[in-house]
Amino acid sequence: MHNKISALLSEVEEFTSDSAQKVEEFRVKLLGKKGDLTLLFEEFKQVSGEAKRELGQKINELKSRALSRISELKQALESESAPAALTLDVSRPGTAGCIGTRHPIATVRSEILAIFRQLGFTVAEGPEIEDDWHVFGALNFPPEHPARDMQDTFFIEKKEDSENPILLRTHTSSIQVRVMEKSQPPIRIVCPGRVFRNEAISARAHCMFHQVEGLYVDQNVSFADLKQTLLYFAREMFGADVEIRLRPSFFPFTEPSAEMDVSCSICGGKGCNICKGTGWLEVGGCGLVDQNVLDSCKIDSQKYSGFAFGMGVERIAMLKYQARDLRLYFENDVRFLRQFTAVV
Repeated sequence: MHNKISALLSEVEEFTSDSAQKVEEFRVKLLGKKGDLTLLFEEFKQVSGEAKRELGQKINELKSRALSRISELKQALESESAPAALTLDVSRPGTAGCIGTRHPIATVRSEILAIFRQLGFTVAEGPEIEDDWHVFGALNFPPEHPARDMQDTFFIEKKEDSENPILLRTHTSSIQVRVMEKSQPPIRIVCPGRVFRNEAISARAHCMFHQVEGLYVDQNVSFADLKQTLLYFAREMFGADVEIRLRPSFFPFTEPSAEMDVSCSICGGKGCNICKGTGWLEVGGCGLVDQNVLDSCKIDSQKYSGFAFGMGVERIAMLKYQARDLRLYFENDVRFLRQFTAVV
């Protein structure tokens, strides 16, 4: 056994390799289940008591040296395959990081508010989670109106015996109600905010979008005041050559009511696929405030009159930036958003 131990020790010391696979094969040859050291330990069991202590010490030294040698070879191979340490050149110019910018919807919203501030409007805001009274009841929506149905409105708490269920607001007109409840004319406000409707998501519609609604209540407010206000806004937003068109419509909270169209800035009014060949694009609704709405908010409808209007921020942004799909503003695709910043 002394000769076997010496031979294996010499083999361990002399072994070298430039391959991790060969080192692993050498480890198995020595220390595997049928390896040389394993067989040596089996033979050691038959040694008599007098020589057992000396041989056991030598076998353990052999095993320790074999493990140490294998570890040294593996570390050497790993250090050779590792990439060279990177050196830092402190004089090299740094890499410029991307600078964020405002979302296009936020930019358009700010532009809309800035235009109406020039006309003396102030900004009013309110909660997104509202009750039925402020969203529908005070705005002259009859109990059987379709907008109250689940197919259009996201109800949060709707009990059969509840007369004032809780819901996600479907328009920012609820802010107008809150202001009229606490104030007396003259009132001149714009109400921006996010609104929710249970609609199918498409290139032209979404279940969540942003609105800016306006309200002006004072003595002798007429439809002519409304038209001039909207014309001023359209030309400030889209250019001096833009025209507006008011088409008769119906809203429970205004009478008379109208849909507001602007001449298509993409085709110059000649007709394209965005305006469906008409040369006009709808941007919102408007009208004179219904007397019932003023009365429900404790404002004397015999003394005061007013007008209201509302528009979708995403629709304005589509016209301004000529984006053909409303969903682009909600997907947060960096490739799309980078178009709205000078730093790429």
